[in-house]
Amino acid sequence: MNRIWIPLALAACAASPALAQHWGYEGHEGPEHWQDMSADWAICAAGVQQSPINLTQALEADFAAARIEWAEETAGVVVDNGHTVQVNVENAGGVTIGGTFYSLLQFHFHAASEHTIDGRHSPMEVHFVHRSEAGDLAVIGVMVERGDALPTLSSVWAVMPDESGATPGIAARVHLNDFLPDDQTAFRYQGSLTTPPCSEIVTWTVLTHPVTATPEQIETFETRHPESFRPVQPLNRRYVLVTDE
Repeated sequence: MNRIWIPLALAACAASPALAQHWGYEGHEGPEHWQDMSADWAICAAGVQQSPINLTQALEADFAAARIEWAEETAGVVVDNGHTVQVNVENAGGVTIGGTFYSLLQFHFHAASEHTIDGRHSPMEVHFVHRSEAGDLAVIGVMVERGDALPTLSSVWAVMPDESGATPGIAARVHLNDFLPDDQTAFRYQGSLTTPPCSEIVTWTVLTHPVTATPEQIETFETRHPESFRPVQPLNRRYVLVTDE
């Protein structure tokens, strides 16, 4: 089994692609210094399609919505990479965007949310990272607000390592669709990884409606990785589209 999961953990690079170089979210290792820490990360400052962004004044557009087809139940390897809690999966389905299928590799968390909607952060955001056969990335972002429990989140928290780098836990039953709201209206835009090296290779789909988790569930992650979000970046010449199809 390890021969399967280890490559997945390495391939699912959007949560922490720069493991060899330490970076963080504050101080001299924070986002305003990422471009100075490695020549390969210069785009973190020089790029023109950086993520996250503030999602506002979106243009209504008639385009094919992301068709999410995740497995109803899957096992996941839960790791703490020092920046987030990440769940690596295999054969868990994926998403089709514009006729291209992207396989789900992993999902991970940020607190507060990285994207803002009309200038407001949600307490937490989940990123579902997918990759096509050509190597392009598509990420689904889901906001999490305080409210009723998110049952499958408890199964992840129950097996997450006690600390960064510790032996991964195995979540036997992850119900991915629990993370999807009934209304899947979504924003769409072209952007980047939100961590070094900030590569501008991501098609972003961020759902406009949140799911809920209890304050205690959110606090479990907030306590482990507080302020684990990159500030919003300039939109520049991009458009943000929205569809409810």
